[in-house]
Amino acid sequence: MSELRAAYRLQLTPDFGFAAARALVPYLRKLGASHLYLSPSLQACSGSTHGYDVVDPTRISDELGGEQEFRTLARAGLPVILDIVPNHMGTGDENRWWSDRALRELWFDIDPAGGYRRFFDIDDLAAIRQECDDVFETSHTKVFELARDGLLAGLRVDHPDGLADPAGYLSRLADAGIARVWVEKILHTGERLRDWPVQGTVGYEFLNDACALFVDPAAAAPLGELNATVTGETRSFAEVALEAQLEQARGTFAREVARLERLGPFDRATLVDALARLPVYRTYVEPQTGAVAQADRDAMAAAHLDSELARTLLLEDGDPALGELVTRFQQTSPAIAAKGVEDTAFYRHLRLLALNEVGGDPDRFGISVAEFHAANAERAARFPESLLTTQTHDTKRSGDTRARIAALSELHEDWGELVLSWLVLGEQLGAPSGAVQYLLHQTLVGAWPIETERLDAYLVKALREAKRETSWSEPNETFERAAIAFAHALIESEEFLARFLPFVERAARVGERSALGQLLLKLTAPGVPDIYQGDELWRLALVDPDNRRPVDWQERARALDALAAGNPPSRATRKLALTASTLALRARRPHCFASDYAPLEAGRGVCAYMRGEEVLVMVAVRPEGEEELRDAPSGGWRDVLSGREHDLRREPRIASLVGADGVALLERVG
Repeated sequence: MSELRAAYRLQLTPDFGFAAARALVPYLRKLGASHLYLSPSLQACSGSTHGYDVVDPTRISDELGGEQEFRTLARAGLPVILDIVPNHMGTGDENRWWSDRALRELWFDIDPAGGYRRFFDIDDLAAIRQECDDVFETSHTKVFELARDGLLAGLRVDHPDGLADPAGYLSRLADAGIARVWVEKILHTGERLRDWPVQGTVGYEFLNDACALFVDPAAAAPLGELNATVTGETRSFAEVALEAQLEQARGTFAREVARLERLGPFDRATLVDALARLPVYRTYVEPQTGAVAQADRDAMAAAHLDSELARTLLLEDGDPALGELVTRFQQTSPAIAAKGVEDTAFYRHLRLLALNEVGGDPDRFGISVAEFHAANAERAARFPESLLTTQTHDTKRSGDTRARIAALSELHEDWGELVLSWLVLGEQLGAPSGAVQYLLHQTLVGAWPIETERLDAYLVKALREAKRETSWSEPNETFERAAIAFAHALIESEEFLARFLPFVERAARVGERSALGQLLLKLTAPGVPDIYQGDELWRLALVDPDNRRPVDWQERARALDALAAGNPPSRATRKLALTASTLALRARRPHCFASDYAPLEAGRGVCAYMRGEEVLVMVAVRPEGEEELRDAPSGGWRDVLSGREHDLRREPRIASLVGADGVALLERVG
C-alpha cells in the first residue's frame, strides 16, 4: 500500500469534475499531499452538487466526466480515496431500483404500513438494505471493480450508523479486499470507536479536541453569564439538546417512531423518550448473533430508559420476535441525535459557537494538554491511520473561523464589555431578539470581512435550524427579513465599527496563532492529516454551502511557487508555509511518523511531543512565559519553520523556541 502522508479532500461538482481535479495533481503533489480524497463519484441525481444522492451505483458519474476520466485521474500521480454512500440512494425515475416496484421492495427499507426509512428527514433520499446479499453485491459492483484494478487506495464510508449491521458491512468490505476504510462515525465525548476492521474515523474527535485545547476554561462562567444576559438562556447544553431531540422524535421523525411502535409492545411516549435520551448516536447490539458489548450496556444505563425497553434493546428478554425492533431502533436514533443536536441545539445554545461542532459537546469547555496527549496515545495504539481534520464539507464553520471565535475565551473580559454595549445599539437598530444579536456578534468575529450575501444566507439557515421563530417547515420570512435588516444596519453602523474593528483584529491575531497551532498538531500527531480544499490558505467559511464555495487555485499555486523560490512567508501565506514545510518533513522522515508518540513535559500551557527519535513538536497553547522543555533530548536540532538551530539542553525555554506564532517543528541534525 502507498505511504499515507496527507489526504487532500476535493468536493467535486458538475463544474469541477475529474478533469479539473487532475489539473490540480501537480500542485497538490508539490504541496506535499500523498492521496487525493474525493467526494462521492458514482452516478447521482441530475443536477446534484454533492454526489450523496446516488441513483446508479454501478456507474461513475457522467456529469463529473465519466469513467474514463476517473480512471485517468486515478493514474495521474495521487492515489484516490473515494467517499461512498452505502446507507441511501436518491429516489425518482432516474433510479431504476426505485422506479421498479419489485426491486424497490428488495432494495429499500420499506415500511409494510406505507412509507420507507429516509436518510434523516430528507424524503428524496431512501435508505437501502445493505444487509441483503444482492443489494450489497450490486451496489458495490463498480467500487470493487475499481479497487481490483488498483485505482482505489481506500474508501470513506458515509453514515455507517444508518446500516442495519455496521460491523458486518465493514467486515464484508475487508473480505472484498478493500485495503483501507475510514468511517464517518460521530463519537460523543468519551465514546470509543468499536473494534471494527477500519483505519479509523474521518477525524471529528480530533477536531474537537484540538479546538478545546485552545479554549480557556476560565472563561466558562463569564461567557455563560454573558449568554444568559443577552439571550435569556441559562440551561446547560445537555438540557437544550434533550429538548431538541424530544422535539425531533415527536415531530420530524413521528413516522419512524410509529413504525417502532408497531414492531413491539412499547408505546410512543416510551420510545420517544428513549430515542432522545440515548447519550450516543446508537448502540451496536446484534440480534442476529446475540452480541451485546459492555459499551452498549453502559449507554443504556446512562440513558435511564424504561426498564422493559432497555431489557429488549439489550436482548435480555429472550424474545427473538423483537429483533427487528432492536435493529430499527438503532437505525433511528442516529437521525434524531444528528437533527436534534447538530441541526437544532447547536443553533440555540450560543455560549461559545466554536464548541458547537459536529461531534462536539459545548458543555466541555476546554481540555488540558494531558487530556489531549491521552487521546493521541489511544489513537496511536488503536487506529494509527485515523484521519485528522480541522474542517470538512459538513463542519459548522471552517477551522480558521472556529479558531477566531474560540479566541473569545481568551479575550472574554473585553468581549463581554463590548457585547453589553452593543445591546443598547441593537435595540436602536431593531434587533429582533437577543439570540439573533449574539449569534451575529460571534459570527462577525469569526468570518469578518464577509459579503452581505453570504451573511444573509447564513443567518437564514441558522435561524431556521434553530426552529424557534422560523424553520424550514414553517418559514417566517417577516422575522428573517428583520434579522437581515438588523445585520445590515449593524455592519454599516459607525458606532459599532469604531469598537468592533479594533477588537476583531485582536481576535484575528489570537485566532491565527491558535489555528497555526492546531494545524501543526494535525500535521504531526498520530493519524493521517486531512486537508480540506483550499484550506492551506486562510479560509473564513461558515456552514454549507458557504464552505463549498469555489477555490482560487491559481492564487494558491502562485503562493506555493513563491515560497519554493525562497520568498519568506507573509501573514497571508504563513499557513501555507507551515503546511508545505511539515509535509516535506513527513516525506523526508516517514519512519518518524510511523514511530512512537512520546509526550514531553513543558508546563501546563505547552503541548510538546516527540515523533520517533528525530522530530520534536512544540505548540504554546496558553504559555505563562517561564516554561521550559524538561528532560530535553540531546544533540543538535533545526527548526523546520524558521531554519534556526538549537541545543535544547542549553536553550530549553519555550518562549525562545516557538517564535511569534507559538509553534516549533524541530528536526534532529546531530
